[in-house]
Amino acid sequence: MSEADAETADLTELDRAVVNAFQGGFPVVERPFEPAAAELRERGVDVSATELLERIRALDEAGTLSRFGALVNAEEIGGTATLVAMHAPEDRFEEVAETVNAHREVAHNYEREHPHLNMWFVVSVADDERVRDVLDEIEAETGQETYNLPKQQEFRVEAKFLLDGPISDGDVDLSGLGPDVTPTDRQTLTPDERDLVVEIQGGLPITATPYADVAAAIDRDPAWVVETIKRFEREGKIRRVGVVPNHYALGYTENGMTVWDVPDDLVDEVGPAVASLPFVTHCYERPRHEGVWPYNFFAMTHGRSEGESDRRIEQVRETMAEYWDVGDDDWDSLFSTAILKKTGIRLDERAAANTE
Repeated sequence: MSEADAETADLTELDRAVVNAFQGGFPVVERPFEPAAAELRERGVDVSATELLERIRALDEAGTLSRFGALVNAEEIGGTATLVAMHAPEDRFEEVAETVNAHREVAHNYEREHPHLNMWFVVSVADDERVRDVLDEIEAETGQETYNLPKQQEFRVEAKFLLDGPISDGDVDLSGLGPDVTPTDRQTLTPDERDLVVEIQGGLPITATPYADVAAAIDRDPAWVVETIKRFEREGKIRRVGVVPNHYALGYTENGMTVWDVPDDLVDEVGPAVASLPFVTHCYERPRHEGVWPYNFFAMTHGRSEGESDRRIEQVRETMAEYWDVGDDDWDSLFSTAILKKTGIRLDERAAANTE
């Protein structure tokens, strides 16, 4: 048995069906587990609404899921986030990591394999101008230069981690159920919308009526909660609703950030092509830093073994090669070797700052 198989050996066929089916497209209706279970039965998975609810709750409690609920698109809620790279000297690595992590604006921090830029973190702020202040503070405290790599174009953000078993294509989509809503072009939030975002950012209650429970928590009508979440999906404020797997628990332990020096005039063609690869979970254009960082294109891949990860990275390279002559010096792959901090984006502050 492979290491990846061992990680998921205790998952039942129903568990695998749930993980595969509902990483997006979960229904936003008053009692969502009923149509969700009916769709699984249509796919040959015999389960009731109560059984489905209980399995999702059990997977959540076991840590197989990070949470159940809405994946909020923080960028559309307000404020900004940016990726930052820096060098932490080996003999001071822990000290530098502690200093960086002490900043509440740092949401994630990873050690990655690179001969120079070995620390990679995300800064999330309510006010765009605050990014430079945070980086100036980190540079003054550590004596190390930071390299800001803000997203210039987003080609894909869809982290799906599928398992062997039923519904292996992960193609269930019940997001069309529920009320018909009309998107707005408002960039700001109302106070009620802010309260909703803050309430659901960590997940939905795993109950038969999750949206009604959210409504009770913020003293709103359940129909308003359903309609607003549906509208947020249409507007891009919510990327999707469903189960969010703990990809490490599913055996996806190889986290490879591939970086590429793509000719500037080809980025708009290369981006969608690479983003179409099903195992690419994040795909962005970011700026270069002359003399330090020559890459302008990032594609994140995940694998359940070193061999699978290598094969997937090679597929990215082959896709790139359809558009330009990729040399050995034109790309690199930076695997994460340690999670230094992972607290998540502070949506409450960003939402509050963007409230009317």
